Amino acid sequence: MSRLIVVSNRVSLPHPDGAQGGLAVALQAALREAGGLWFGWSGREVEKFTGSVSFEEIDGVRSAVVDLEPQDVEEYYNGFANRTLWPLFHYRIDLAKYNRSFGSGYERVNKRFAEPLHVMIEPGDTVWINDYHLIPIASQLREHGVNNRIGFFLHTPWPPTRLLVSLPYHERLVRSMFAYDVIGFQTSEWLESFLHYCQNELGGTVDGEYVTVDGKTLRAAVCPIGIDFKNFLEAAKTPAAQEIAERTRISLRQLSMIVGVDRLDYSKGLEERLNSFETYLNRHTEAHRAVVLVQIAPPSRGEVEQYRNVREKLNEMAGRINGAFAEVDWTPIRYVNRGYSRDELAALYRAAKVGLVTPLRDGMNLVAKEYVAAQDPEDPGVLVLSRFAGAAAQMQEALLVNPYAPEEVADAIHTALTMPLAERKRRHNILLEGVRSEDVHWWRERFVRMIEEAPAHIGQDG
Repeated sequence: MSRLIVVSNRVSLPHPDGAQGGLAVALQAALREAGGLWFGWSGREVEKFTGSVSFEEIDGVRSAVVDLEPQDVEEYYNGFANRTLWPLFHYRIDLAKYNRSFGSGYERVNKRFAEPLHVMIEPGDTVWINDYHLIPIASQLREHGVNNRIGFFLHTPWPPTRLLVSLPYHERLVRSMFAYDVIGFQTSEWLESFLHYCQNELGGTVDGEYVTVDGKTLRAAVCPIGIDFKNFLEAAKTPAAQEIAERTRISLRQLSMIVGVDRLDYSKGLEERLNSFETYLNRHTEAHRAVVLVQIAPPSRGEVEQYRNVREKLNEMAGRINGAFAEVDWTPIRYVNRGYSRDELAALYRAAKVGLVTPLRDGMNLVAKEYVAAQDPEDPGVLVLSRFAGAAAQMQEALLVNPYAPEEVADAIHTALTMPLAERKRRHNILLEGVRSEDVHWWRERFVRMIEEAPAHIGQDG
């Protein structure tokens, strides 16, 4: 039986309290079934890179990790991955930093990952690379003689050609992707952007799901990720979830809660969301002392200047809006800068009348799916979702909005809060079926099967 080798920037082993995302849970399940290995960066820094690999096994999941030098972390992770590719892939070329040392550090670290990794890959193993941090690693593995089937899944958007060409050496990056046998995208929009680039910039040809460039062919397909539906429902029933649900009910009294849960990132549209909520309060005085927005935004990548700026701006906005509208017994925005466990989030989602998920651009956005899964089917809340989130393609029964238009979002909030029960249930039933049937295990099994079914050496000879 062939093993599954999962490769990602960071490794996520089973945690004793079970507080992990659905992606980690799904990959762990696959590794247990296939007897595989999860390889990536340990998250630790060492004075000098040695390529030494640390192995660990927890609950049947085996990992292999390497440490990186501070220069590697600065140029590869903080630099090219998060200052160059992340903003570019989220259509923010105004924020992208094109530093030559970032690019060389990115390629250097991918080579450093490939050197110990290729020794661990055995004939017949299926190799699955995840996300934008590791785009060139398959080409490095091929140089080491790895002929196994290798798949790549991009969790972020893929930008339009007119934006991607702003990246120095963009051709070099995309040509390296033809070392893969299969590439997966979250939506048809991201896939079409990739194919457009291959045809118009590289002179490639497309035949259905297969694209050929310079005699090398790969399969490019849509395979949207889901949540761990069953596990998430169980989380909502835990003592921790019940406790926070009770505390929330007492704290809110008769208030209708709107909830937003996002990593503190400029792509999430948090400033635009607060502007929209302020517009709603200005237009609906009847909502004063009746509605509260609970915005949870745990900080991330604090070493990157743009993220510090977002945090400062949101602190200022939340304070200003609360100062303008609050009463002694009512504060319209509760802004929280820390993370919550899966159990606690499930309880918060269930208590919220509206789930406000309005990123400016998102590969998928699993918060939208978690919100739907957590609802009481007999009295469900309403999902307000950005049409620029990948989830919008699957969740047409949500109230789809343009997050750049505050009046449109404000109208959607009002519609959601006043929607009749029958309409809420109709929308929720349709959304719930999609979240349940196309969960993270469906996604994982479907994408791994694509890799395993790829013709041998398809990425090499076309």
